[in-house]
Amino acid sequence: MSTTVAPVPPAPTAAASSEGSHTPDHAGSGRLATLTLAALGVVFGDIGTSPLYTIRETFGHAYGLAPNTANVYGLLSLILWSLFLVVVVKYLVFILRADNRGEGGVLAMLALLLQDREGGKPVRGRAMLVLLGVFGTALLLGDGMITPAISVLGAIEGLEVVTPAFKPFVVTTTLVILVVLFLVQRRGTDSIGKAFGPITLLWFLTIAVLGAVEVARDPRILAAANPWYGIRFLTTNGFTAFAVLGAVFLAVTGAEALYADIGHFGKRPIRLAAFTLVLPALVLNYFGQGALLLRDPTAIANPFYLLAPRWFLYPLLVIATLAAIVASQALISGSFSLAQQSVQLGYAPRLRIIHTSARERGQIYVPEVNTLLMVGTVVIVLSFRTAGALSVAYGIAVTGTMVITTILFAVIARARWGWSAGRVAVLAATFLAFDLSFLGANALKIGSGGWVPLGIALAFVVLMTTWHRGRAVITARMRQASIPLPLLLEDLQRRRIPRVSGTAVFLTSDDEGAPVVLLHHLKHNRAIHQQVVLLSIASANVPTVDDATGVECTPLGGGFFRVHATFGFMQTPTVTDVLQRCEVHGLHTRPMDTTYYLGHDRLLASGTSAMMRWRKRLFILMSRNARSASEFFGLPPNRVVELGAQIEF
Repeated sequence: MSTTVAPVPPAPTAAASSEGSHTPDHAGSGRLATLTLAALGVVFGDIGTSPLYTIRETFGHAYGLAPNTANVYGLLSLILWSLFLVVVVKYLVFILRADNRGEGGVLAMLALLLQDREGGKPVRGRAMLVLLGVFGTALLLGDGMITPAISVLGAIEGLEVVTPAFKPFVVTTTLVILVVLFLVQRRGTDSIGKAFGPITLLWFLTIAVLGAVEVARDPRILAAANPWYGIRFLTTNGFTAFAVLGAVFLAVTGAEALYADIGHFGKRPIRLAAFTLVLPALVLNYFGQGALLLRDPTAIANPFYLLAPRWFLYPLLVIATLAAIVASQALISGSFSLAQQSVQLGYAPRLRIIHTSARERGQIYVPEVNTLLMVGTVVIVLSFRTAGALSVAYGIAVTGTMVITTILFAVIARARWGWSAGRVAVLAATFLAFDLSFLGANALKIGSGGWVPLGIALAFVVLMTTWHRGRAVITARMRQASIPLPLLLEDLQRRRIPRVSGTAVFLTSDDEGAPVVLLHHLKHNRAIHQQVVLLSIASANVPTVDDATGVECTPLGGGFFRVHATFGFMQTPTVTDVLQRCEVHGLHTRPMDTTYYLGHDRLLASGTSAMMRWRKRLFILMSRNARSASEFFGLPPNRVVELGAQIEF
């Protein structure tokens, strides 16, 4: 493992945007239409495929509810008001305000909280907030395995409606589609992404028409919009009503994507797509399924597909499968972004991050994460085998993330925006009333499958916190072994160390003392280059850092330069670019005359640090499998020299 410790710990930066966004919300009408169509494909794929299984699961065998008028009206009322209060009020109206310079998601929100306010005090309880943010990220990574499985399974189960003879092939077909989907990730979303919007547009139009036709047959079903039916259902059915909230929640899964993807599209396109098409189509389809159940209670076997006339089943199956693939793609791409942010914020080892588009910075491919998701998804499909069984494990991850999002939003609103304590308390209490109800209902499923996402999340939390803690310990050890730079420069001048032509670049996490790798170089080679660059790279708590302000180059005399480069957590650092940007500061380098020196350390768990021995060994294992600093920072492989040392921690 190298001595370069780029992302730990993130240095506080100037406050980012709070309620203002740097997203393209003020684009022209043509651009707005394009962004809205694209947002359909990426943002709403998950919530858009929920009608495949939500109504069916609310009347599942576990709850014993008959599809009579009272139950159908009550459940439709709960679904409608959940969509309104959670998706519209919570996310579209309030949560979208909490962007970090246009970027959203749990990690972006956490980074915003970790910044110090200008002229103010740091946010209290940082350690707990960090733990919540890490756990929320881990839950979303687990969701990245479950969502593709349940979405594609739910779509392919339509084969059983066409003919029961297809039932034995549902799991096999699902696995083939998922494996192919993961294998084509390396090609990037730049080309296939253009099809996402039209496919999802066709999907929402289709489900809207199917629902509208059935609603037209019996418009009385629209009375279920009255919240009284939902309240009466809850008070009449007692504990069963509370438990069934775990299935009702399936209607709002994917709401987190509204927040996580604002950096790609902006708030206006997301809100426009939601209000003009997504929400009306979802409501029409859910009410259409409800009307169908009142007309034909046997349709409970698969009310979504039975909305369609017989001749349309095959086309609907194709459209649903494509929509499920789009929904899966959105979560897979989101997992890649989470992995990149985790690396840059110091909670994951260096990973291979491949940019698949020359125009869109956010389109990336992370091979290690893709493989992990593929294996996890395949195991989940083979274990649960049906969308109904998998729905038991589905909700706990998303509800947990929603609770964390509400807590972080409340802290941001109070500490950074200066909202009154009363206003924050009312909003937080309202949001948590729904979040905790859904979380409690899904918690009832922990014993029958809900433990799966929790187990995945806890595993990610252990890995992320172990890496972050281990890097902090190693950084402290390296600083102890360093010496003050002025003392080193004075010693070099006094001893008149021989100088050779060219430039030596020493990467270090310590932007104050002399790097240990430089001391090793002097000890063994007893010479130094004409130009010496001490380069440290840090990650800021903002998504992007401008080129003009991201690099500081300070001449130290005697041919030495101190260079400090700062990148946002959505950027990938490249050392060669940093050196080019230093030319305006008087540092001139030539690629073929520049040598990069890295530390190649052997870590030993026999030190006296406070880390438990098993975590030390886990950290060593992660370090050995991390991507090399040479690859991560884009160094020319034929210009890199590594010097080894042993470090006890």
